[in-house]
Amino acid sequence: MLKITQNIFDEIISHGRSEAPLEACGYLAEKDGVVCKCIPMKNIDASPVHYSMDPAQQFEAVRSCRAAGLTIRAVYHSHPETVAYPSAEDIKLAYDPALSYVIVSLADAAPSINSFIIKSDGVFPERVDIVVDTDKSLTGTDNAP
Repeated sequence: MLKITQNIFDEIISHGRSEAPLEACGYLAEKDGVVCKCIPMKNIDASPVHYSMDPAQQFEAVRSCRAAGLTIRAVYHSHPETVAYPSAEDIKLAYDPALSYVIVSLADAAPSINSFIIKSDGVFPERVDIVVDTDKSLTGTDNAP
């Protein structure tokens, strides 16, 4: 199960909308089992159908999370015109079976969000729970371009 605050949920959707029609991408970091930080990344492919994160930004995100006592919990990206399910390319490029892969679909007026565990033996839906943000010091976004 992926636990995420409403604030972070809203930030993921906002990032996806701001990058449309291109795919948006980034990391989600957690503390104490709750995703509390959204780290938008630049889609260096600048594509509406796939994404690649900037390796320098990835390194900085991992470094800053470690320094803050956070753990990278998930990779997220948007599907501007398709459903919130991993494409064949998403599955092929899912490099870490320990991470969750969150996809937000912007195809309809009301965005939808799903999370998946992607392993060599399949794609497994993961429950997403929106939780109340009880510790404001934990939430925030790194506004990396």
